[in-house]
Amino acid sequence: MMESKIPSSPIFLSEKQHSMSAESFLVKGGCRLSGSIQPQGAKNEALQILSATLLTSEPVVVHNIPQILDVNRLIALLDGLGVEITDLGDNSHRFHAKELNTDYLGSDKYETDARKIRGSVMLIAPLLARTGRAYLPKPGGDKIGRRRLDTHFLAFQTLGADFRFDAEDGKYFLEAEQLHGGYIHMEEISVTGTANIVMAAVLANGTTTIYNAACEPYLQQLCAMLIRMGASIQGVGSNLLTIEGVSSLHGTEHTILPDMIEIGSFIGMAVMTKSDLRITNCRVDMLGLIPRTFQKLGIDLNIDGDDIVVPAQEHYEIQSFIDGSILTVYDAPWPGFTPDLLSIILVSAIQAKGTVLVHQKMFESRLFFVDKLIDMGAQIILCDPHRATVIGLDRQANLRGIEMSSPDIRAGVALLIAAMSADGTSTIHNIHQIDRGYEKIDERLNALGACIERIES
Repeated sequence: MMESKIPSSPIFLSEKQHSMSAESFLVKGGCRLSGSIQPQGAKNEALQILSATLLTSEPVVVHNIPQILDVNRLIALLDGLGVEITDLGDNSHRFHAKELNTDYLGSDKYETDARKIRGSVMLIAPLLARTGRAYLPKPGGDKIGRRRLDTHFLAFQTLGADFRFDAEDGKYFLEAEQLHGGYIHMEEISVTGTANIVMAAVLANGTTTIYNAACEPYLQQLCAMLIRMGASIQGVGSNLLTIEGVSSLHGTEHTILPDMIEIGSFIGMAVMTKSDLRITNCRVDMLGLIPRTFQKLGIDLNIDGDDIVVPAQEHYEIQSFIDGSILTVYDAPWPGFTPDLLSIILVSAIQAKGTVLVHQKMFESRLFFVDKLIDMGAQIILCDPHRATVIGLDRQANLRGIEMSSPDIRAGVALLIAAMSADGTSTIHNIHQIDRGYEKIDERLNALGACIERIES
C-alpha cells in the first residue's frame, strides 16, 4: 500500500484552498438526478474517533474518514500536537500519538485553530488523561442556539480535575495528576459530553458510572473502538455506562459508519427533484427512526439489502396521526429522531400534499433559515424559534431561484435542496458552512446530473 506523509495530503490542502477565497454555489434548478451515490463517513463519529487516537501511544488506523472542513481542521490540531499522521489512501489514515507536543497548547496557532470547530472540545479528555492538563479556547461551530459546555467540565471535576474558566478571554483550563472514577448523572443527554467523559474514564483509576448518557450509534462506535483498545465498558447502547479504568490502551483499526445525515439529505434531494436515486452502503441497521420519519411524509423508500432506493415521485402525501390531527415531527436524543435532519425534513415537505409541524426542541436558532424558503415561494409559518408549520404545495407551484446565504451546515444543505428543485438559478453564499459537513458535495451531485457550479464570491 502506498504511503505518504501527511503534509502532502489533500486533507491539508483543502483547508488552505477554503481560506484563500469566499466561495458560492450557482445552482441551476430543475435538473433531475439519476444513478447511485455512497454516503461519506460520518462527520460526528470521525471527530470522536480521531480525538480518541490521543489516548494511546500506539498506532491507530482509521478508515472511511470524510474529507470535510471540520474533520480536516481537527486533523490539523492533531498534527500540531505531535501526532504522526500517515495517509494510507482511500480515506484511511494512521495516527501515532507516541509523544505529544504540549508546547503547542500554548501557541497562538493552537488557540486560533481550536476556536474554528466545536469538535475541538473532545480533545480535552485525551489530553487530560495523557498529559495531566488541558487547555481549550471557546470553540466555534454552528450558531444554532445555546450549546453550553457545563456538562463536560462538571463531569471532569467529578473525576478529580481542577477546573478554571477565564471568562474575559473565553478560555478553559483543566489539570489532574490522576483522574479517578466517580458517579456522573448527566444533566443533559450530550453526545460530545458523553464521548468526553468516556474517553477520560477509560484511563481513570477505579469505576465510573455515567447515567443519562447519550447512546447514538457514533457513541457506540467510539465505545467499541475503545474496547478493542483494551478499555472495559459495560452498557454500550444504553443510557447507563459503567467503565472500569485501565492503566493503558493499545492500538487498533477502526472503520467509521456512513453519515446518517448525508443519507437523509440524499433522500430529501431525490424527492424534491423527482429523481430516481440509489443510496448505497447505508448501514440501515444503524439508522433508527430516519427511514420511517421520511416515510411519514409519504416518501417511498425501498430497502434493498444495505441500500436505500428512492424512486422518482410526482406526488407524495404527508400522513396524519390516527385521530386525524396534523403530523408533528420533532427531535429527541437517540433513539429519537436526530435534530440534524429536521432541516431536511422541513424542506422535503415543501412539495408534499398536506401539512406538517416541525418542532425543533433542542436548538432555538435552527429554524431561522426558513425565511429564505418563504422567499422562494414555500408556504411555511414560523410559529416561534422552535416550531414551523409547512403547508405542502403538492407540486402545484415550483419554488423560484433566489440569492441567499448558508447560516449553518444543515440549513445550508436544505437551501441547496430547495435550489436544486426550483425554477431558475439560485446563488448560495457562505458555502464553507456546507463544506464543513459534506465532502465534495457539488462534484458528487453533478456526477448524478445536478447543475451546481462553485464560484468565487
